[in-house]
Amino acid sequence: MESSNFIVKGISAIGKMVKDTIGELGSFMMFLGYAIREAAHPPFRLRLIFQQMYFIGNESLFIIILSGFSIGAAVSLQVGTVFMLFGAQSMVGAANAKSLARELSPLMAGFLIAGRGGAAMTAEISTMKVNEQIDAMEAMAVDPVGYLVVPRMIASILMLPLLVGIFNIAGQFASLLVAINIFDIDMGTFFDKMLSIVTWHDVWAGLQKSFIFGVIISVLACRFGLNASGGAKGVGQATTNAVVTMLLALLTVDFIITYFQIVFK
Repeated sequence: MESSNFIVKGISAIGKMVKDTIGELGSFMMFLGYAIREAAHPPFRLRLIFQQMYFIGNESLFIIILSGFSIGAAVSLQVGTVFMLFGAQSMVGAANAKSLARELSPLMAGFLIAGRGGAAMTAEISTMKVNEQIDAMEAMAVDPVGYLVVPRMIASILMLPLLVGIFNIAGQFASLLVAINIFDIDMGTFFDKMLSIVTWHDVWAGLQKSFIFGVIISVLACRFGLNASGGAKGVGQATTNAVVTMLLALLTVDFIITYFQIVFK
């Protein structure tokens, strides 16, 4: 009898989790649709968009370059060590470039922007929410979604692909240094192998992800901020939940996009 109750409770908990997940997904899609509609008509608030572009892009530049360089060097070392067993270390640059372009650059740049820019967006908007600044905006007939969410969404969509491109360049430069100084690969061979393996289709596959990741990060961050409550504690909780949700969403969506890119190649 006890085991039967345990199974029933387990099934009930799983069902509730699935129901809540579907409900949250539906709510997110409705919020996203509303944000897209607001972005499609004036006022366009270019000043706010440029401010967010500066915050997301320029102020994240150093960490993107440093991370790209470190990851490119680490991947090249790992891959080169394996390729040496088969005498194919000349393929280090090609393998690194392909993995960066298609997978590592958009995903890692997305993680970095979610942890830095996304967290800051949620903290800022949730602070405005608990201080009743959002209510004041609505009282003055200013739509919070159009004023707060849309500029951040547009800025993220524009800047994340650029940051992914910079991440690619930094990572490949690190791979070149590793290939020349550690694996004694000629520079001409390095670029010849890279250009023969990596195509613009690989680069475009990574950029496709970056556009979608920009939407996910900005909209989730703003949605958690607008739903915050409970004073200072609520701000911290909203920020933590937003970052965790963004990272899980990026991983899930990355798998889905990769699957469709491979299947419908």
